[in-house]
Amino acid sequence: MTGEAGRRPGIPRRERGATTVADRVVAKIASHVAREALSRFTESAGHVPPGHRTPHVAASVRRAPERNTATGDDESAAGRQAIGEVRMRITVELGYPSDIGAQCAAVRREVTERLRTWAGMEVSDFSVLVERLHSEHARHTDQERVR
Repeated sequence: MTGEAGRRPGIPRRERGATTVADRVVAKIASHVAREALSRFTESAGHVPPGHRTPHVAASVRRAPERNTATGDDESAAGRQAIGEVRMRITVELGYPSDIGAQCAAVRREVTERLRTWAGMEVSDFSVLVERLHSEHARHTDQERVR
């Protein structure tokens, strides 16, 4: 099956068509993966109220630069080439006390890996922002201030 269909003509991508992934698709993937990553930290997840668990994602996708593949040997490398590059900011709410650094690192690592695998995207800039910490002590409003 490496006959005519196996060979690609040397036509630039912009002329033959290209796969694109929308910002909102990347944001949905990232939100789903971040939620999964944070759910593994059970000591923290128990402190966050149910309505505050969804990570908020802002993503900006940029098309990958055109790669010049002149020979047929480069076809396998071109097949693994990233479809695009994404800049991303994820805002999360975490339980406290917990290992905040480990949670943010898990989100960053898993989202980067899954975007590369699922969408063919490379992450060029990635910020994980902790918007709010939810303490188990803050829920007791009838008691005096926690120090």
